[in-house]
Amino acid sequence: MSSATSTTGTNTTSSRRKRVVVFDYGFGNVRSAERALARTGAEVEITHDYDRALNADGLLVPGVGAFAACMKGLTKARGDWIIDRRLSGGRPVMGICVGMQVLFARGIEHGVQTEGLDEWPGTVGPLKADVVPHMGWNTVDAPADSQLFAGLDPESRYYFVHSYAAHEWTLETANPAMRAPKVAWSTHGERFVAAVENGALWATQFHPEKSGDAGAQLLTNWIETL
Repeated sequence: MSSATSTTGTNTTSSRRKRVVVFDYGFGNVRSAERALARTGAEVEITHDYDRALNADGLLVPGVGAFAACMKGLTKARGDWIIDRRLSGGRPVMGICVGMQVLFARGIEHGVQTEGLDEWPGTVGPLKADVVPHMGWNTVDAPADSQLFAGLDPESRYYFVHSYAAHEWTLETANPAMRAPKVAWSTHGERFVAAVENGALWATQFHPEKSGDAGAQLLTNWIETL
């Protein structure tokens, strides 16, 4: 259940292409993610194989649909164990859309609470806006020293499709020697978390694989850190 497809790109930072696994657990735009990552020059594989996902240079976890369904699919494929083991060893993981949401402690949909991966404290809940879902292009307010958004115009727009989001960021770094998380925000009706850089764990609520040149640059920035 794996396929390796990519072509040599122009944005590589070393002679060895970075090997990235797009984790296929049944809930994500895996082909779109594969194509977008291939643009960065990475060697991309779509698989749910435990060892290959665990040992890749980078692991990308997509996600679409309901929080509870994604969590069920992810745990069935042992994705929760893979993510935890990678992060324990400081190995990069990136979540996209619901693949970001499940990194929080819990999600609430239609009044039903589902436990998340609890990599970050907090709850993912409904967006309060005149129009839901939030579907289309929007700007992101990113920290000035962000690595994820490095080289990108602050007015760049990214593609969002979601009805739920994390509305607060509560994780604080107690150890001053540790790098504090970088949190980017966007607004649709209300302010919500749009992206996070937290050590080896990065994530976006929007879809970089559908965000044109800005999304391609963002993924390149991630690949260059692997």
